[in-house]
Amino acid sequence: MNLSTSELFIGQIARLRRIFTEDDVQQCNELTKDFNPIYQRNEDSWKNHRYSQPIVPGMLVEGLVTQVITDKLPGRACVLLQKEMIYYHPVHAGDVITAELTIIDVNLERNWVTQKVTCFNQNGTEVIKGQVVLFVLSER
Repeated sequence: MNLSTSELFIGQIARLRRIFTEDDVQQCNELTKDFNPIYQRNEDSWKNHRYSQPIVPGMLVEGLVTQVITDKLPGRACVLLQKEMIYYHPVHAGDVITAELTIIDVNLERNWVTQKVTCFNQNGTEVIKGQVVLFVLSER
C-alpha cells in the first residue's frame, strides 16, 4: 500500500495468511540458535508436555505480523517501537494462520500508529492477540 501516516485511519484493516511448515521451523531454529525440543518433530521430550505435537516458535508467527506491516499497513518503512503479544493457543506445522491488524490510533504529530493484532488458525481459533506501536518513516 505504501501509506503515509496522514492516509491512515482508525478502523483500517489488513491481513495475510500463511501456512507454517516444518522447514520454516527448522530455518528459524538455525537462525536463532534456539533448539528447544518443543519445536522438534524428532524429539520425544515434548510428548511429556501439554502439547500433542511440536509447536511453531512464537517469533516465527510474529514474522507474519511484521509482514502485514511491511507489505500492507502501512506498507512502507517503519520502526517497531512497542509490541505486546499474548499466545493463547499453540501453532503447529501445517496450520493456516491469518494475521489481522487493525489501526486503533494514529498520532500525526509523532508519526506513530497503534495497531491491534489478532492471529487465528484455520478453525477460527484465536492463537495470538496483541498490539504494536509503529513509527512510520516519512518519504524523505
